[in-house]
Amino acid sequence: MALLKVKFNQKKRVKLAQGLWLMNWFSVFAGILVFSMGLFLKIELRKRSEVMDNNESHFVPNSLILMGILSCAFNGFAGKICYDSLDPAKFAKWKPMLKPYLALCCVFNMLIFFVALICFLMRGSLESTLAQGLKNGMKFYRDTDTPGRCFMKKTIDMLQIEFKCCGNNGYKDWFEIQWISNRYLDFSSKEVKDRIKSNVDGRYLVDGVPFSCCNPSSPRPCIQYQVTNNSAHYSYDYQTEELNLWRRGCREALLSYYSGMMSSMGAVILLVWLFEMSVMVGLRLLHTSLESIANPEDPECESEGWILENSLKDTFKSALENLKKLGKFNQVEAGAEGAEGEEGGKTPAITTVS
Repeated sequence: MALLKVKFNQKKRVKLAQGLWLMNWFSVFAGILVFSMGLFLKIELRKRSEVMDNNESHFVPNSLILMGILSCAFNGFAGKICYDSLDPAKFAKWKPMLKPYLALCCVFNMLIFFVALICFLMRGSLESTLAQGLKNGMKFYRDTDTPGRCFMKKTIDMLQIEFKCCGNNGYKDWFEIQWISNRYLDFSSKEVKDRIKSNVDGRYLVDGVPFSCCNPSSPRPCIQYQVTNNSAHYSYDYQTEELNLWRRGCREALLSYYSGMMSSMGAVILLVWLFEMSVMVGLRLLHTSLESIANPEDPECESEGWILENSLKDTFKSALENLKKLGKFNQVEAGAEGAEGEEGGKTPAITTVS
């Protein structure tokens, strides 16, 4: 028994073709939307590529851009088929292409669904990328005179100001690295010498943070140096008082920003996928209803359309049998080639009669 069998007359077929033509053009606009989202996400990721450890994060925007282009191409082609289906003479040239086209549509819809899932599941990969990238970026913060790294200070400062964050996981991350360049240290000063000598790696570590960690909404002037030294500031206790520094780490801030963006995009892609599935089902019904017309010379006669010619169970069994036959055929061919090779390797014995 056919799956989702529907009876059609000429009026219903015309309405289905017209409706599908309109839906395909809506799908083209949806493809443009997907392409635009991928482009926007790629630009946003490129803006902060210096604080990302690898290029894996660009898999999602690249996939969205590709799906957008394919969606425009597939649906534009389907729109043309639906338009020509109203004229039996024009539709005849599309008939041989419809089955391969529908098979490609199935693959395309599976890819769209996969990309939608990836949008929701990229959080873990993005988190590790940001953690390592921010750590490296903070190490190079002081290298304002080093070619290729001179921009890192500005990048980190702008990032902390824009996202209201400080450090990788928090402001204390700045205590563990030397973020002040040696160029601006007075090595004749006893304090500088003592700090460098007290460190195993010979780095100048301070309990301070860059200016971009300061919260401008705080009523107190920013305390960015000697953050943990209570005696250095009047009426101050860093353990109990709410510091006038951003508490949230930049990894968490960026992860929240990109995860929210990708989740929203994933939801849009799922809606596009559902719409594409409905278009594909409609196109399959149109295809089968036109093929099953008993008398092609009488376009007004009734016909039947279906999604699958047999039930889902029978179709699955038939597909498995075809796969088995294909496997056996390949084995037979491989055996025949092996036998020919063995025969070719044997050289006939030549007897000389004197």
